[in-house]
Amino acid sequence: MQDLHFLPQRSGYLLKRRTQEGYLPPEEISDDWAERILNHLKFNAEMDLTEHRRPQLGAWQIKDSGQTIYLRMASVGNFLNRESLVIRFIYPLREQLNCLLPAQMMQLQEQCQQRGLIVFAGPTGAGKTSTMYYLARQLQQDKLVMAIEDPIEIYMPDFLQVQVNLDAKMSYPKLLKASLRHRPEILIIGEIRDHKTAIAAVRAALSGHLVFSTVHARSAQGIWARLTDFGVRPEELRMALNAACYQRLMPRTNGETAVLYDLQTQFETDENPLQQWQQNLQEAQRHGSIDAQTRQQFWYG
Repeated sequence: MQDLHFLPQRSGYLLKRRTQEGYLPPEEISDDWAERILNHLKFNAEMDLTEHRRPQLGAWQIKDSGQTIYLRMASVGNFLNRESLVIRFIYPLREQLNCLLPAQMMQLQEQCQQRGLIVFAGPTGAGKTSTMYYLARQLQQDKLVMAIEDPIEIYMPDFLQVQVNLDAKMSYPKLLKASLRHRPEILIIGEIRDHKTAIAAVRAALSGHLVFSTVHARSAQGIWARLTDFGVRPEELRMALNAACYQRLMPRTNGETAVLYDLQTQFETDENPLQQWQQNLQEAQRHGSIDAQTRQQFWYG
């Protein structure tokens, strides 16, 4: 499970669980039962039990089957002043990534052999953070890996992990500036979401770091356009950007889930931005990894 939502209704609460495959059928619980659960969660996450309207953030960790699971919580009241809460579950990094086309991981690892910027795109829950952490761990050895996220999504004790905190004036640009003083060989930036972060990421790549990050884009080709929209000059981007990668997590025919990538190293082209992605889907179907329904479901990214 990735997220657990407590959503207030006119009477009672709706419990919605999101997994890598999507949302499971919702469950209804009573107001009394929901209040007990929310108070228990908020108490352990060091959130204000008396506040039900204003946004709050909290964190807690639990043990399950011998592994530590980190919980990140956020609550806010709706227009009727009924409180909602969502829990994000943060798990330790898996030993292996399940790829629909294993050769794609080898191609990604080849791109990581040179310093520069590698940017990932895909919807929430597509496994972008897992990919960045997996690649960084493979390359780590005696290197310093630093991760800046909002919030931290995977716990990795061997990395230096810092979290954005706007209340403490710890924004992405400020943390990026501070991180370079630590001289990390590998830098993970959770998301490029504004001009300052985009410029800082590109300059870090140009100054000799291997930088992983994500942006909101609907294709690998769209990553270039997104970064230029943030004000990165095309000539700088040509020098800094090693690869752009779009990815989705999808069900395999054996019932497991696996990630499919669209890896691009040529960016300023006129070809259909989904051409390579759709070819990858067809190849995965030919190999029997996905069925025709899954191919059609993800045909447009």
